[in-house]
Amino acid sequence: MAISFFALAFFLYLGLKLDQSSPFPASAAASEGVEITYGAVLKLMHEKTKFRLHSHDVPYGSGSGQQSVTGFPNVDDSNSYWIAKPVLDSSAKQGDRIKGGTIIRLQHMKTRKWLHSHLHASPISGNLEVSCFGGEDESDAGDYWRLEIEGGGKTWKQNQRIRLQHVETGGYLQSHNKKYQRIAGGQQEVCGVRDKRPDNVWLAAEGVYLPVTETE
Repeated sequence: MAISFFALAFFLYLGLKLDQSSPFPASAAASEGVEITYGAVLKLMHEKTKFRLHSHDVPYGSGSGQQSVTGFPNVDDSNSYWIAKPVLDSSAKQGDRIKGGTIIRLQHMKTRKWLHSHLHASPISGNLEVSCFGGEDESDAGDYWRLEIEGGGKTWKQNQRIRLQHVETGGYLQSHNKKYQRIAGGQQEVCGVRDKRPDNVWLAAEGVYLPVTETE
């Protein structure tokens, strides 16, 4: 359904820069089957626990010391929005579909940093740490994630089961019911693991989904 002027203004205020040349309005999708394109602003829901992928301007107290990434229990938190972006030097543009197997980046909308991973140990489980790193003009291959679509789908769609595999480490983006007690009390650890598990399945949930503008 088409979002209201006030909803669109809200997202623009939070930092989403929509392509002014697009003749189509953005849409806030609420049903299965809506295709996800570059430029979409979305929340990733962990299938098993229903927590949303989340970040905020709080560094890890161990490991890399970079901005922390967690699983957040509440649906209505603006720190859980991510922007789907192509990799550096890609010819892909806003409105293009995202196919299974494609390597993408996810930019945290509020802080403008990139979903990132490396070989540092995660704080609770000791798996691969997942952080936010860089900025609008600072990104590297540590921000690259390969989209795997479960069930043989060709293009990424809302409410479709997916996995994200970190290109450099091979770790799958994962969360579980291990929770932080202090700084991020009640929030779940997000980490990377190198094997496929039920804990590393995600779905694109709430968001502002842009119309497909590429031709077949």
